[in-house]
Amino acid sequence: MTYTAAALLGVAGAVVVDLVVLRTRLLRRRVFWATYPIVVFFQLISNGILTGRGIVRYDPEAVLGPRVVYAPVEDLLFGFALVLLTLSLWTWWGSRER
Repeated sequence: MTYTAAALLGVAGAVVVDLVVLRTRLLRRRVFWATYPIVVFFQLISNGILTGRGIVRYDPEAVLGPRVVYAPVEDLLFGFALVLLTLSLWTWWGSRER
């Protein structure tokens, strides 16, 4: 499985968990989209440091090719999936405690 396929699968899985499984529907909230650029900003900084210094390397055959601040664009997809899944679980668990 390529890094690209894994990233797309991760995004699809996180979207299904948010909208169908947990029904937190964060993707439909303005506050999610208004604050997500903050996450992306810091993700790009950390990706730039890790990939720019060669700490993390990617097989050119496993990624699409385009990069954003040294990291492959697939990293943005993985970051989106991780943040969405984490926030969906956090929201779901928080609503169960009320």
